[in-house]
Amino acid sequence: MTEMQETILEVKDLKTYFYTKRGVSKAVDGIDFSLKKGETLGIVGESGCGKSITSLSILRLIPTPPGKIEGGEVLFKGRDLVSLPDSEMRKIRGNEISMIFQEPMTSLNPVIPVGEQIAEAIRLHQKMNKKEARAKAVDMLKLVGIPSPEKRAKQEPFQLSGGMRQRVMIAMALSCNPEVLIADEPTTALDVTIQAQILELIKDLQVKLGMGVVLITHDLGVVAETCNKVAVMYAGNIVEHAPTQNLFDDPKHPYTRGLLDSLPKIDEDKDELYTIEGSVPSSYNMPAGCRFSSRCPFAESICEQKKPELLEQQDGSKVRCWMYSDEWTAAKPHKEVLSS
Repeated sequence: MTEMQETILEVKDLKTYFYTKRGVSKAVDGIDFSLKKGETLGIVGESGCGKSITSLSILRLIPTPPGKIEGGEVLFKGRDLVSLPDSEMRKIRGNEISMIFQEPMTSLNPVIPVGEQIAEAIRLHQKMNKKEARAKAVDMLKLVGIPSPEKRAKQEPFQLSGGMRQRVMIAMALSCNPEVLIADEPTTALDVTIQAQILELIKDLQVKLGMGVVLITHDLGVVAETCNKVAVMYAGNIVEHAPTQNLFDDPKHPYTRGLLDSLPKIDEDKDELYTIEGSVPSSYNMPAGCRFSSRCPFAESICEQKKPELLEQQDGSKVRCWMYSDEWTAAKPHKEVLSS
């Protein structure tokens, strides 16, 4: 089995709920995906669909209470992280599985030099002394393209630009040579030039280190450039899972179609961008049927009554939509409906 063929991370029927005074919020409600070595999986969807909660659940960083992983498995090299003792989980978190958080200014300690923050993680997991850890921290800053790394290592986060802080977060995440990197909106609030540099940096380091990457984003352009596979999330569920090229060439779920149609196109002269009508259902009160049914132009009565399964298609993609099941009873075949 080659590195590219080996499945390193597998999420099965993961459910993460939050128990509040308002009721139970089913933020992540039964999702499945896998990641192979050297592969990049993009998880996309609207704000609030459960992308970040999924990543925090994998690392068991959900605040408890009010949050709780209610079911499912997160298999990392065959070990279920959900049932792992806290002491064992700490050995994996930041060492074998690392994460780049969404906002570096709130993730970094504002009063400690960035080199010290990187060195702390290295000392914890790599069993180095202070001098060795500091030297490696400087090497990591150099690896991620920060100029004058010895000087920058002694500076505090507020003394660095947004792009540099994001590079520090990447250096910290990669300092222990993880096998899986979770990047949660790694280019948020960065200008397009720095965004491109950060994404290219992650791709280059992925090749060097041979790690699998889970890239969480709402930007389909980023997905097209960087990912091998895509999982489209909506209201706590994965509604479509496909190789990237397949998803862009032949999107199957109406929600995926809507996301792609809403992208600006250079060759179209339109005053307004396409929008998906309606709003996402509340995580406290999910509909009994398809969660997209109230916004879907193709919905039938079965869509409102029963929740569809994630069905595998001939091209290797999976879609959670009644139009791809044997129970679909619309007047027109779904292929004709979707192309109309």
